[in-house]
Amino acid sequence: MALFVMIIRKMVNNKWLAFSLFLGMLISVALVSTMPIYSEAILSRMLVKDLETMQRNQGVYPGTVYVKATFSEDPPEKKKAANEAIDAYMKGEGARSFSLPVDLTVIQRNTRSVDSFPEVGTEADLKKKRSFRFTSLTGLGEHIRLTDGRMPSPEPVNGVYEVLVTDAGLNNLDTVLDSVFVVKSDKARIPMKFKPVGVFEKKRDDDPYFRDASLTNLANSLVIDSGLMDRDFLGLNNVPVINAEWYVVFDYSGMELRQVDDFIAADKSVKAYVNAKVGAYQSDMKTPALATIEKYLERAKQLRTLMWSLNVPVLIMLAFYMFMVANLIAERQKNEIAVLRSRGAARWQIVAAFSAEGLLLSAAAWGLGPLVGLALTKMLGASNGFLSFVSRAALPVRVTGESYAYGAAAAAVAFVMLLVPVLLATRATIVGHKQQLARRQRTPLWHKLFLDVVLVAVALYGLYAFRSRLDNLRKLGLNASDLNIDPLQFVVPALFTVGSGLLLLRLYPYVLRLIYWLGRKRWRPSAYATLIQVGRSSGQYQFLMIFLILTIATGVFSASAARTINDNTEDRIRYANGADIALSTVWISDAPPPSPGGPMAGGGAEPASGVSKPIHYLEPSYEPIATLPGVEHAAKVFSKQDAYFTAGEERGTATLLGIDTDDFGRTAWFRDGLLSHPLNEYLNLMAADTRAVLISRTLAKQKNVKEGDTIWIGWNDTSSQPFVVYGIVDYFPTFNPNPPIGSVDAGNAETLANAPMLIVGHLSRIQFQLALEPYQVWLKMKPGYSVEALYQAIEDRELSVTKLTNTEIEWNQAKNDPFLMALNGILTLGFLISILVSFTGFLLYWVLSLKGRTLQNGIMRAIGLSVRHMVGMLVLEQLLTSGVAVLIGVVVGNVASGLYVPNFQVAFNPSSLVPPFRVIFDSADYVRLYSTVGFMLLVGLGILGFMVSRTRIHQALKLGED
Repeated sequence: MALFVMIIRKMVNNKWLAFSLFLGMLISVALVSTMPIYSEAILSRMLVKDLETMQRNQGVYPGTVYVKATFSEDPPEKKKAANEAIDAYMKGEGARSFSLPVDLTVIQRNTRSVDSFPEVGTEADLKKKRSFRFTSLTGLGEHIRLTDGRMPSPEPVNGVYEVLVTDAGLNNLDTVLDSVFVVKSDKARIPMKFKPVGVFEKKRDDDPYFRDASLTNLANSLVIDSGLMDRDFLGLNNVPVINAEWYVVFDYSGMELRQVDDFIAADKSVKAYVNAKVGAYQSDMKTPALATIEKYLERAKQLRTLMWSLNVPVLIMLAFYMFMVANLIAERQKNEIAVLRSRGAARWQIVAAFSAEGLLLSAAAWGLGPLVGLALTKMLGASNGFLSFVSRAALPVRVTGESYAYGAAAAAVAFVMLLVPVLLATRATIVGHKQQLARRQRTPLWHKLFLDVVLVAVALYGLYAFRSRLDNLRKLGLNASDLNIDPLQFVVPALFTVGSGLLLLRLYPYVLRLIYWLGRKRWRPSAYATLIQVGRSSGQYQFLMIFLILTIATGVFSASAARTINDNTEDRIRYANGADIALSTVWISDAPPPSPGGPMAGGGAEPASGVSKPIHYLEPSYEPIATLPGVEHAAKVFSKQDAYFTAGEERGTATLLGIDTDDFGRTAWFRDGLLSHPLNEYLNLMAADTRAVLISRTLAKQKNVKEGDTIWIGWNDTSSQPFVVYGIVDYFPTFNPNPPIGSVDAGNAETLANAPMLIVGHLSRIQFQLALEPYQVWLKMKPGYSVEALYQAIEDRELSVTKLTNTEIEWNQAKNDPFLMALNGILTLGFLISILVSFTGFLLYWVLSLKGRTLQNGIMRAIGLSVRHMVGMLVLEQLLTSGVAVLIGVVVGNVASGLYVPNFQVAFNPSSLVPPFRVIFDSADYVRLYSTVGFMLLVGLGILGFMVSRTRIHQALKLGED
């Protein structure tokens, strides 16, 4: 207890150091804890959304498990025992093992099909055979409504079984309600009779109770009471039950990633149980959501890898921060440690005392860190971009055992970081300590080992490796999985940042000497003293400068990386779509009906005879589309894939675009800088001649076509017409000049042998001289337009829209991708943490440094320097140390961004990455960064200046005497 009290008192005496160290530990533990919390939360949300999309697109309720068992000719007793066992299992342990709330369990039993004939009727009717099966479904009455008749009796009435049928079933029976039928069965001792007494339909169209939403599977079923089925059909051999189905419906809306393992394991255990009861070859099981769910285990691994990668620079920065604070603690207590060593204390005893203090701080950080991580995760979930937050549905976050395990690892590393400076300090005796104080100018270890050069070399090699990989992906049309981020993508820039910072610091003393030499005859005493102080004690400031360089560079790199990925993702979507909205409508044509199973082609089809005939189209009215609410400009855009062309002796196929140049230029989206001249200049060049076309550079290179050449263009069922090449473009809206994914150019990549080709011509000439065929309408929308009003107007005007692409919706969907959300959230968090930690570290270091120089400042005041001169010295010292570190950090961060941010192209499919990837530096981010850093320096200088102004000469000198 006494030791504990002593440790607490020691921490109170160094409360600011202890608090700063605890802050670093807490942030580190919280940051690491967010990884499992966030990955589970965001993937849980996306899993539910994917399952909802599956339900919407496929019309299948994903939260279901369907099991079917076939019993063939098993004895009735064995069959009944197997059914009862599976019934109990599926209602109990089997359903619970999926770890989801069970909404309902449906048990369906089916007999073999039997032949039946009317009991009374005409001679022809009596001879007409109807084949039906008896079926029972548990709980059916709660999910149907009768359209005719009544509910059947649960018992035979006068030996007649009363049944329900669907409307299709009644038609198949070719009868009316209450007609009695006789079942002809070889195994029936006495003739069985039944009569339909009611016709039913679903009570709700979206009721998951019915596995077949259309009730087609019940079209030849006679539905009887489930209890009656079990009593009269399951245990007897009259009309035997041939199979049974168990259908369990779960509420998947609250499904979380942690339940995925249980779901997959439960699916396997249910299958194994049913197979054991009826035999593997006689059972069938379907779990619609299983394919989607299994993907999430791999996505969770990828997301955690991404989060580790994103957090590497911030964790390195936090490690520097904690090491700096721990070093300050050790430095302040070095004299005490040296005295203890000289009086016989063993090194392990001193380390044990510091370990106890570190354990207290680490344990507190470990206990609170995951809770702080929970709050940080909520902030990540609200991230809509870099330093952008929106109000969206809260993530299903919770603190897990895994988050505490991650936090424990982070706390352990922080604890080790605390002990390293202490271990180094315990090596010195009192004599050695005094000698070290007299010899401040020591060469750092990294300087001797040329660690800076090694780090920069490794980082540049990593850059070369990434660039080579990108070139291969692009040239060979190879595929890359979504956001396939290599962890080294973030480690290598961090190495470059540290190495470059150290390299510049190696050169910094020479810069100081140059500054000193240039003004050595003109410096004022205060400036002279400051230059001497900084120049002779440069090693003393280097750790702080490295820390500031790393934090500022990390902030700059995080800002650039996030902005670059976000803006390039948006550019890619806008370029691929061409405009804010692109829609297609139905065109009336004389095309014959498609053959069964044949595809439609542009509103028509090939004749069934296989003879190709030209299809004539009637162009729908364009005005109702162009005047939709919110539309600023509209343009007609015709696209013909595989149009053939001839240029001299060269032939080939290309995509043909037909446009109205003026409307197209006002409507289409196109990024500046992609062409040697603005896009509108090319369009104006075309406008002068209807024969003018633009061709892609891929076509020009492959077919050796140049400006002024004549090119003949056409397609099937049209006659080729001459056009004149007016310009060659590298890019054009919607056109991807890269080789398609999966194609490999085994020859020279410069030949672009597999690259797509494009021709852009006048729509009016194409329609007049070639053919009038369906085109798209592109819309440029006014800022802040209402999507709801647009869609409502389309419905009100009865526009037959077959396809509508909304760029804004696609961009919003992209922003909700868990990987992009994680990237934005973590880079934003890293940026904010770097600013917070740099401010804390800066202020802590200089306050302690100033306190340690109280005697020196007092002497300066005693020899005649005023407070103004003292503050001037402080400002100059800050500029030569912290200011230079911030400047180096900005420079290194910008250089690292320019070199390494382009590697994020691997996050996409480089083969389909159009327009080209560009590094973006947003001025708003720099304003935030520089204003925050400026505020940090000003506040720090204000506090330090206040401390200098409060220095009392007599107190400082008395302190020196003591």
